[in-house]
Amino acid sequence: MFSLISKTIGFINQSIAAFGITAGVAVAFTNVVARYAFDASLVWATELTIFLFLWSAFFGAAYCFKKDAHIAVTIILDIVPSKLAKIMLLLSHTVTIVFLLAIAYYGYQYLFLLIDLDERSIDLWDLPMWIVYLVIPIAFIFSAFRVGEKIIQIIKTPHEKVVAESEAEQVLAGMGAGAKNKDNEHVKNLNNIVKEAEKKTGGML
Repeated sequence: MFSLISKTIGFINQSIAAFGITAGVAVAFTNVVARYAFDASLVWATELTIFLFLWSAFFGAAYCFKKDAHIAVTIILDIVPSKLAKIMLLLSHTVTIVFLLAIAYYGYQYLFLLIDLDERSIDLWDLPMWIVYLVIPIAFIFSAFRVGEKIIQIIKTPHEKVVAESEAEQVLAGMGAGAKNKDNEHVKNLNNIVKEAEKKTGGML
């Protein structure tokens, strides 16, 4: 059941993020063509484009929690003992999930205010704005679910393995410089250079 929920959330996040960015670009392009080629701008296109990009960004961000694609400075985790690193990861993820749930809750409360005020879109077919802002509680709940998954994963993972490979190391592995080539002197030197550069850049290489 838990796995089914996870897959469903992943599908929704990916689908809305992909559709939002694709449709947003298509609407914006159509409006530009209409404006400069036919001198007939679509009055609703700007608002619709903004709303599509908004939904795409929020659900894309929720999906990034699943892939650990958000920017993270790991220089402290790399230098502290693994047991302490695990505790720090649990603490940071706990703070994150509390923040996400708080935003989801207040975003949900904000919907009722929009409904009471009967706020509507100016150009987009008199669309109720609560529909647009529905993205906040949904996307943040999905994000919180992903962070909850990570907390469970961290708890189950032995402390000596809890700090994952850095993004740079993952890129090297994808280029064929992974475990199978560890005996290659050139690869070892490259890995050392990457690690040294990450220390000097705060893990943001």
